Amino acid sequence: MSFALREYAPADETAAIDLWQRTWQQAYPDIDFAARREWWTRRWRDDLVPRAAIIVAETSGRLIGFVTVATDNGYLDQIVVAPESWSSGVAEALLEEAKRLSPAGLTLHVNEDNMRALRFYRKHGFVVAGSDVNPNSGRPVYEMRWRP
Repeated sequence: MSFALREYAPADETAAIDLWQRTWQQAYPDIDFAARREWWTRRWRDDLVPRAAIIVAETSGRLIGFVTVATDNGYLDQIVVAPESWSSGVAEALLEEAKRLSPAGLTLHVNEDNMRALRFYRKHGFVVAGSDVNPNSGRPVYEMRWRP
């Protein structure tokens, strides 16, 4: 699959929010992500865009992924890839960008039951550093870290 990476632009907002909703709905069909869209849009605008470096992946002018990394502490809040682009190299490319943006290391939280994500992060050098509960979903999460 051919794709390009670039910095996020404000014109990408709707496509990024649509992609977040569609991708998470695929990963967790028992959760109504349409009901969370308003919350996510506020979080995107108020928390992520002002504080994070955001890199998007696109093909043929269509957004197929993005990664957000807090520039002050290396927190990787989101790596989202369209389901039809899973296992295509997009996630790896976005993760490499995250590592480039935060060369001292990255920290993230991943749902304990998200085996696909756990395998992906472990494969790319992340280790479990602790556990917690997601305050929004109530689901148990692992804190994972990558250090060069």
